[in-house]
Amino acid sequence: MSKTVKNIIMRDYKARIASGQEEYPDATLISIRGVKGVDSTKLRQALAKKKVRITVVQNSLAKKAFEGSRLEPLKDLMTGGNALAYGGESVVEVARELVAWIAKIPSLELKGAVLDGTLFKGKAGVEELAKYPTKDEAIGKVVTLLVSPGKKILAQVKGPGATLMGIVKSIEEKLEKGETIAKVG
Repeated sequence: MSKTVKNIIMRDYKARIASGQEEYPDATLISIRGVKGVDSTKLRQALAKKKVRITVVQNSLAKKAFEGSRLEPLKDLMTGGNALAYGGESVVEVARELVAWIAKIPSLELKGAVLDGTLFKGKAGVEELAKYPTKDEAIGKVVTLLVSPGKKILAQVKGPGATLMGIVKSIEEKLEKGETIAKVG
């Protein structure tokens, strides 16, 4: 293969995977060797519905293309037939989807994943990454933590007032029925 063709392929990797971003996004490295064609199509279609793409890569060209990017840590895992799964909301979502598909397609191999330059190696690493919260889930947790003290303060302020209103309401109901209210003290 000529150098010109290799450069075109590396540019194609960047164009497909980076999708207009300056740098490659986070991704999961999988091996689809031994996966039957029908299963591969089902996997790709199901992932496409979640905006997750799979690109089969040539190891030597992918290693060169990923130099200096967030995907560089994957180069040590690139042996045999490989594909990159990327896209969706985040690499965490991609990892969750792939972990769920392992039960349906046992020949699918999870080699590793990269999140913000951190390598999660092997099936155990990808399963660990799948347990992380997505960006939206993390934001939700932070908002909950920020709002929680305010809710507690509001409940403390509102509590005595609600108790007092309950007492006033019971006195009002007794007076409407014509009952007498016992004096205290």
